[in-house]
Amino acid sequence: MKQRVYKFRRLIIVTLLLAIGAGGLTWSANRICQRAAAGRIFSSTETVPANDVGLVLGTSKLTRRGKPNLHFNQRIEAAAALYRAGKVQHLLVSGDNHIASYNEPDDMREALIAAGVPSSAITCDYAGFRTLDSVVRAKEIFGLSHCTIISEAFHGPRAVWIARQRGLDAIAFAAPDVGLKSWSLRANAREQLARGWCAVDLFVLHRAPKFLGKQEPILLSLETP
Repeated sequence: MKQRVYKFRRLIIVTLLLAIGAGGLTWSANRICQRAAAGRIFSSTETVPANDVGLVLGTSKLTRRGKPNLHFNQRIEAAAALYRAGKVQHLLVSGDNHIASYNEPDDMREALIAAGVPSSAITCDYAGFRTLDSVVRAKEIFGLSHCTIISEAFHGPRAVWIARQRGLDAIAFAAPDVGLKSWSLRANAREQLARGWCAVDLFVLHRAPKFLGKQEPILLSLETP
């Protein structure tokens, strides 16, 4: 009986220590992320600096329930707005295409064309499985030295943090919030945890993208918005 009590207490202590460690990691990662992105997140086409290329981070077109994904719609609208305002000349859409029936880059490309962006101003990255993959591949595969990352305000700082750690000079343009409080709260909570994992990827595991491959430098079109 005493041995069982001892094992139980030891389990409780280990669990508490792990929880404290995870909490400390998450808190530290968020502080580092915020510092890395300070002054680099913009929400207005009037104030955001111009860059040759905008990197649109992927998300699914539809939710799991088959409804339109507001995050997808907001990113597309933000990317099209930057292009129309002349703040980017080209858009690199990077997302997941791990199976034939799921293709984030093509969905984004089609939506951007429908929003008035010419196909010649869009390049697809089909191996952007995670934010880290998309950002690192933008530099290593598509030859970018600087870019404007397009996502939401809660997501942009982590993407900029990754970019700066991997030698890509990036700013972020924040798409408008989806406007649903419960959705935003869940997204922000997940993002806090994602930053903790990001710190492990960057500083402990030194994780690389799942796929790299041959270089495909983006050649800018002479066409302007």
